[in-house]
Amino acid sequence: MSTRFHIFMLLLLTPFIGLLTGFVIFDSNNDLPLNQIGFERPENMFAENLTTVDMINTTAVDVINYTNETRNLLSSIRNSAEYETEEYQKQVVMVESLLQSSKDENKNTAGVLDQILANILGEPIGQTFGDDAIVKVYSLEEAGYRGYMAKVRIIDPKAIKMLLAGDKLSSQGETTSKAAKRANATLAVNAGGGFYSDGFLRPIGITVIDGEIKAFSNAEVSFVGFNQSGNLVGGKIATENDIKEMGIQNGASFLPTLLKNSEKQPIPKDWQNARQPRTIIGHFQNGDLLIIVIDGRRQGWSSGVTLEEAQDKLLEFKVRDAYNLDGGGSSTFYYDGKVLNKPSDGSERRVPTNLVIIP
Repeated sequence: MSTRFHIFMLLLLTPFIGLLTGFVIFDSNNDLPLNQIGFERPENMFAENLTTVDMINTTAVDVINYTNETRNLLSSIRNSAEYETEEYQKQVVMVESLLQSSKDENKNTAGVLDQILANILGEPIGQTFGDDAIVKVYSLEEAGYRGYMAKVRIIDPKAIKMLLAGDKLSSQGETTSKAAKRANATLAVNAGGGFYSDGFLRPIGITVIDGEIKAFSNAEVSFVGFNQSGNLVGGKIATENDIKEMGIQNGASFLPTLLKNSEKQPIPKDWQNARQPRTIIGHFQNGDLLIIVIDGRRQGWSSGVTLEEAQDKLLEFKVRDAYNLDGGGSSTFYYDGKVLNKPSDGSERRVPTNLVIIP
């Protein structure tokens, strides 16, 4: 505060100090007599002149002191600015390092997940490395059931889409393989449930296609969808505005929710301990998707799985959130041009919605 005050006083007195200093310089050099610029120099004013000169000299000394102070202050400000610039540059380097570490950590996490799945399931039976998504497919075989599973890393959100059968809300349905070929998709599974009305198949609950809400019913079902970043979101949706606020681009409905934050969710009474074909979707902590289709109702091949068993298996795979999609005869796993699993009806069933991955 003292330094700022001094600077303020210096600026305020500068015109007067300059004038007085000029007088001293002119008088000491005798270049211009004082009486020629309007001043008298009688002999009896000699003492007063000395006093004036002393005052001027004192003022000049103060000016020098203030000037030195100002110079020191400016030097301090300059040094401070240079220090802050150095600190800022250090922070930029640190942030870039953290971002790189985050990217490296994400890659490391993916590697760890791949290792976990390989230890449980063996090496992938198929892999697709696209510009927009990476797909790794595994054969799933446990005591009493068989199926297929895909681990999917979404690079660009446009890689994942929900398709209405024939792009219509009311239709005769569409098989998963047909929907996949129509979209030029590498991976596809059946998605939401449906019901027949006036001879046409319609999706239950909520259906969102390319950001547009095609159907909305606040029924006791779970919503499974993807936001603008391609991340899996789901659960209970109360209003259409919730869908907009969450930035959901694609989604469909079925039940129940299996895991939330790696914790088992209650299984509805009518669904408990029932062994059936299943289609399940979830994601890991790093956002990678896990899509599973388990066959059932086929003696000697696969009897299906209970939702309780599915929860245990998902936790073993280190899945964070998971949802049950339409199952039974609808469960279909399409990859690389063909249906890999054995649908319980003996052939593919027409369904109202399908989930496709276009790498």
